[in-house]
Amino acid sequence: MKIVCITDIHAEYKVVEDILRAETPDVFILGGDLTNVGSVREAEHALETFRPLAKHTLCLAGNMDLPQHDELFEHLGVSINGRGVVIEDVGFFGVSSAPVSRLRTPYEITEEEIAKRIESGYAAVRNARVKIFVPHAPPYGTKVDIIHMGYHVGSTAVRDFVEEHQPDLLLCGHIHEARGEDMIEKTKIVNCGPGKDGSYAVVEVGKTISIELRRKK
Repeated sequence: MKIVCITDIHAEYKVVEDILRAETPDVFILGGDLTNVGSVREAEHALETFRPLAKHTLCLAGNMDLPQHDELFEHLGVSINGRGVVIEDVGFFGVSSAPVSRLRTPYEITEEEIAKRIESGYAAVRNARVKIFVPHAPPYGTKVDIIHMGYHVGSTAVRDFVEEHQPDLLLCGHIHEARGEDMIEKTKIVNCGPGKDGSYAVVEVGKTISIELRRKK
């Protein structure tokens, strides 16, 4: 199974279209921040363009999207916000938004709500052979949640869940400058980087899992 995860698109829809046409994935994961506080119609139009380019599309919203985008994703049957989806023997689950911050971006929720949504999604995939966790925000205290000023700004709820349940892979975004990889015990952590600049991750799932960070040429 070939998976392409793109986060932090911020309305650069043509970049995503080009990546998907080049990669032809089995599963396309939209990991949040599809828009810059764009309308529901704008988000729907983007998905209408993307969905024919992958066999399966899975979505969640970021902090620069709107809560109404999650409602759209649910209506279209592509949401993994607080939900779990099993494709073949791979379970995908996630959580939208980001922790409450001083920036007061449009879609922020408490750590308690993040934890609740994670557990809800995980319940649907806990028996899958491979479990891939997709929070928009990275886990706190890792290489992939550090902003330019040197502070860790990830989610404590995401970190607590990973430490307890050890999913096989975590794909996130949110912190543009922290693109890269880390580990929490047995869980591989990947910040895909800003899709608006052509950054994304490709995951190949077979007997083992391989991950590569790529950038559109």
